[in-house]
Amino acid sequence: MSVLEEVDFPGRRAAGCPFDPPPAHRRPATRVTLWDGKPSWMLTDYQDVRAVLADRRFSADTRHPNFPFLQPGQAALRREQPSFLRLDDPEHARLRRILTTDFLIKRVEAMRPGIQQVVDRTLDAMLAHGAPGDLVAEFALPVPSLVICDLLGVPYEDHEFFQRQSTRLLDRNAPVAAVREAFDLLIDYLTELVGRRRPDDPGILARLAAREDLTAAEIANNGLLLLIAGHETTANMTALGTLALLRHPGQAALLRERPELISGAVEELLRYLTIIDSGLPRVALADVELASGVTVREGEAVLLVLGTANRDPELFPGGEQLDVTRDARRHLAFGFGVHQCLGQPLARVELQIALATLLRRVPQLRLAVPFEEVAFRSETLIYGLKSLPVAW
Repeated sequence: MSVLEEVDFPGRRAAGCPFDPPPAHRRPATRVTLWDGKPSWMLTDYQDVRAVLADRRFSADTRHPNFPFLQPGQAALRREQPSFLRLDDPEHARLRRILTTDFLIKRVEAMRPGIQQVVDRTLDAMLAHGAPGDLVAEFALPVPSLVICDLLGVPYEDHEFFQRQSTRLLDRNAPVAAVREAFDLLIDYLTELVGRRRPDDPGILARLAAREDLTAAEIANNGLLLLIAGHETTANMTALGTLALLRHPGQAALLRERPELISGAVEELLRYLTIIDSGLPRVALADVELASGVTVREGEAVLLVLGTANRDPELFPGGEQLDVTRDARRHLAFGFGVHQCLGQPLARVELQIALATLLRRVPQLRLAVPFEEVAFRSETLIYGLKSLPVAW
């Protein structure tokens, strides 16, 4: 394992079944070469991935000189003020704690009626438009965008702007200048928006702007994280989850017969699809020996492959198959440890409502094109669909 291997990283799912992790990610712990020639460990075993995520001897701080970036554009932004996701404690804990109350399970559960209204209105508009339709553009993307805009206090009429810029920001093939421009445009937009917020305005940004212990850069960067994560991840999971159920009609039929299974089904879809398939990056702050026998030395970079970990046969027997009755709660799709996804309660509720509503209200939903013609987003750091033509 000490020999450096030339591995395609990040790999592309399109080489096989588009729901499966890339073939290059299905091997045991391996030393790989990144785009900039730097070496990194690629860890795929569930126990190793979970252990690293829980171990504070592995840093998530992008300012560390050995931090592994997945594209040149990310590296070019190294010197920027990171969001709390890319910081270690105590900085991470300070900023995350300020936002924790907004995503508590109890608070998110209270949002269910409002989210259901958003889902119903959006679906009404798609159905009124008539078949065929694009489930991504007409349903999967508008729903989480509307919800996160309302939560943050961002005008929804600006959604085309921030969706276009976030796509550029996440494109791992984009030129450095394009990534830099997208980042600057989004930060300038949020900084200007925060500057206009009054303490009594609704939304998280107004609340943050009223605090005296946050800098303008901290507010803008953490607002950017919430804005992008709040619509990109849930939108892609909604579209991919719908496609997976269309490809597994028996599973969809079971959910229609037993709608009480939707909560567990969402966990299974999160496990089965794992849209963050480009690896979670970390760098070791000390020598650490892992359960698999690998010793990661201080200063070495690590990429944690969640998609392969979530197919580990010891934790998820038959994990190559979609099974909505499976107990998939131990999946790592939201990460693990102190850096696990802050917005996971909101994502779960949105997915439960969106998928359950589609299954209930449009039981005849079907692909409007052959499966082979569905366009997948394999060039971005978040896996998904460019479009999903459907009929009913």
